[in-house]
Amino acid sequence: MKRVLGPVMQNAFLVDDLERAIEHWTRVMGVGPFFLFEHIGFRNLMFRGRPAGPLDLTVAIAYWDDLQIELIRQHDSTPSIYTEFAAARGSGMHHMGVMSNALDADLAELARQGVQPVQRGCAAGMRFAYVETDQHPGGMIELIEASAGARAFFARMREAARDWDGREPICRPS
Repeated sequence: MKRVLGPVMQNAFLVDDLERAIEHWTRVMGVGPFFLFEHIGFRNLMFRGRPAGPLDLTVAIAYWDDLQIELIRQHDSTPSIYTEFAAARGSGMHHMGVMSNALDADLAELARQGVQPVQRGCAAGMRFAYVETDQHPGGMIELIEASAGARAFFARMREAARDWDGREPICRPS
C-alpha cells in the first residue's frame, strides 16, 4: 500500500498548565530547550470549513533527538480542534505532525480517501492543515508544509537541543 503521509516528526500535547508541562519535559524527560511562541497570530484560519478565529494560542516547541515535542495551550474558548479535544478528553496527546512536500496535493489525495481537513491556516509563514484521522485517540495528523523557511525554523530548534546543557529551559525567540 502506498503511504500518503511522511514519517511522524512531531508529537503534540494539549496541556492545561504550560509551565508545569515544560518543567516536566525538561526536568524529567531531559528535553529542551523549549522555544516559547506566545499568542500566535494566524492567517486564513479555517475550522470545519468556515473562517475561524481569532484564536489565542501559545505553543512551546523542543526536540527530543529528531522528534519535535509541541506543547499547546489555548487561552480562550474560540471553537477549534483544541477546544473540541479539551471538552472530549481534557489534556493529553493531541496530534502527530508530518512534513508535507506538497500540502495541496496531499490534501487532495486524502480527500479522495474520505479524509477531510478539520482546521487549516498559516502561522509564522507556515501553512498547515489538521486532518480528521483521530477516530482513535491521539491519531489526528497535522500536515506542515515543508517550505525552506519551515525547515530552517525547525532546524534551528533541533540544533539548540543538541547543544542544550539543561539550563535555561525556555527560549523566547525575537
